Amino acid sequence: MSNGPRIWEHVDGLAECFVALSDRVWETPELNYREYRSSDEHLRMLREQGFRVETGLAGMPTAIMGEAGEGGPVIAFLGEFDALPGLSQEAGATEYRPLAGNGPGHGCGHNLLGAGAMLAATAVKDWLAANNLPGRVRYYGCPAEEGGAGKAFMVRDGVFADVDAAISWHPFAFAGVMEPAALAYAIVDFSFTGRSAHAAGSPHLGRSALDAVELMSVGVNYLREHIPTDCRVHYAYLDAGGPAPNVVQASAAVRYIVRSPRAAEVLMLIERVRRIAEGAALMSETSVEPRLVCAMNSLLGNRVLEDVMARNFEILGPPIFDEKDEAFAQLIQNTLTKEHIQSAYAMFGLEPGNTALCNRIVRTGSGGNQMLGSTDVGDVSWAIPTVLAYGATLAIGTSLHTWQVTAQGKSPHAKKAMIHVSRVMAATGVDLFGNPHLLAEAKKEHASRLARDPVVCILPPDLMPPLGG
Repeated sequence: MSNGPRIWEHVDGLAECFVALSDRVWETPELNYREYRSSDEHLRMLREQGFRVETGLAGMPTAIMGEAGEGGPVIAFLGEFDALPGLSQEAGATEYRPLAGNGPGHGCGHNLLGAGAMLAATAVKDWLAANNLPGRVRYYGCPAEEGGAGKAFMVRDGVFADVDAAISWHPFAFAGVMEPAALAYAIVDFSFTGRSAHAAGSPHLGRSALDAVELMSVGVNYLREHIPTDCRVHYAYLDAGGPAPNVVQASAAVRYIVRSPRAAEVLMLIERVRRIAEGAALMSETSVEPRLVCAMNSLLGNRVLEDVMARNFEILGPPIFDEKDEAFAQLIQNTLTKEHIQSAYAMFGLEPGNTALCNRIVRTGSGGNQMLGSTDVGDVSWAIPTVLAYGATLAIGTSLHTWQVTAQGKSPHAKKAMIHVSRVMAATGVDLFGNPHLLAEAKKEHASRLARDPVVCILPPDLMPPLGG
């Protein structure tokens, strides 16, 4: 017998104050390791809901945890609240309309992610208390998922060592269980140092660091032909040496992200990229200093937990949207291409529908090619059994990390979808608390997977998180 309908009542009774939390975080977008106001909002809510709180986890000021209950197993709900640079956008606008300064914006929906995860955790806390059951529920407010790998540092420092299982989710266009398909990655900065000179009067005396960065780019572009097709290499200039072309640039820096489904391959690709950087320095007679910024692992699936969550999605059914929700989503779709929309369906092996919002539950193993992004939830998944859901907060076809996501971050349909996925996460949590054999089977599967495929650590033990100022 499912506990779903009973735990849903707890979720629905709490939903309004957590929707308000998601709005407050949307209104104060902050970049990784600088989420001070967002973290404080989450901390304040934990205290109001009666959680015992801890702050500064793994030495990170914005990493927080709230715990409730006594004895029994420990189930964690993972939340995030960091934003992305340059994705400021007016809420509810159906055209590109950045706010003044075009600062950070919640272009990946983390304002909803953190609030929805805490809503589920709080509902489970109240359910345990109402039924006088043993067990501890925790909410982890995790910083710096966007390019900072906050959870990787938390895992390395043993923050999840006594947790039995973890549950999380991510905003998307469809509702369902997230397939364990995510890429391990590492971010490495390459800083080149040369020698300045007058670019016309004495160019022979200069050694251009910018030339070195460009030579490195050429080398990496040739490398791309000779790496596995499921790997990715991206880059962005951090320092182009200044705006004056009549000065030979004495310094320049570039950031590379290397991704692969296999952590060991990330380490190998980093080494190949590093050698190209050294070659570029040799050709330009400059020097180069590589610096690993952060790294995260791929996702390790857990079929036991995925089946439990999938069953709760099937019991609950898809989210319910009204005509106004659909009309707004259609206006968002008007800003997208047909390719965006078709790709969204193809990602899950679905035939295109006739609505702009999700009206079905995506089943695991549906035959599509789900998005190969990266998440530091992967590091948690190698430490403890972990499961993630998709929540249907976006118009179908919306790409993450875009202004369209920010525009939908406070919309009624996004909030309905957040509550919907919170119901599923909460029901999954109470199933694990109420059925000890499920948790035992999940842990058994996790141990078996690790025995077959031991974890490869990308994050070195001496690397400190890049804390914001």
